[in-house]
Amino acid sequence: MKDVFVVTHAEAAHHIEGLVGGWYDSELTDLGREQARAMGERLSELVGGRKVVIYSSDLKRAAQTAAIVAERFETTYTVSKSLREASYGVAEGKEQAWLDEHWVKTPEDNRLDHRNVEGGETLRELSERVYGFSGPRMFESQDEFVVFVSHGFASTFIIANWIGLRLEDVSHVHFNLSTASITQLHWDDHFRTRSVKRLNEVVL
Repeated sequence: MKDVFVVTHAEAAHHIEGLVGGWYDSELTDLGREQARAMGERLSELVGGRKVVIYSSDLKRAAQTAAIVAERFETTYTVSKSLREASYGVAEGKEQAWLDEHWVKTPEDNRLDHRNVEGGETLRELSERVYGFSGPRMFESQDEFVVFVSHGFASTFIIANWIGLRLEDVSHVHFNLSTASITQLHWDDHFRTRSVKRLNEVVL
């Protein structure tokens, strides 16, 4: 048996300031810290006090969320750039209206390699790094409970990896996860299936 929990970071300053996130490194708000504590409590309920291994994006809003969750479990966490949100290039830290104005609509052909904004990541670049990091920790490790603390869009590709979507098939996938949400992925030893046990559960 294995359970993987995909946690989207809690509310950050750029959310309430109306700024583009991506790799823009904003910190949690007071509400965000409350949300992170609530997610730690909920994860503890779901895991039943057993040991978890926690991996997090290295961006402040995710790492701060992971630190609060890890404190609830009296454990540590490991950060990685591979769990970062999609990069929005020159738009990061600018007002959302700026990005809306400069957004280059994704074409139907070659969606994986299109850049929506100057300096931003393509879907291929994003999905390859998330798949490359999450795959071994989900499928090869002996850890029974794994927690990934990531971002709303990047987390889509942890789930896509879990359910077996090939990289070339992710160009249209999006799970639209909320801020401060928990998604639980479950491996069933008996039926040998990988399921999505709960999706986008918002705790607070």
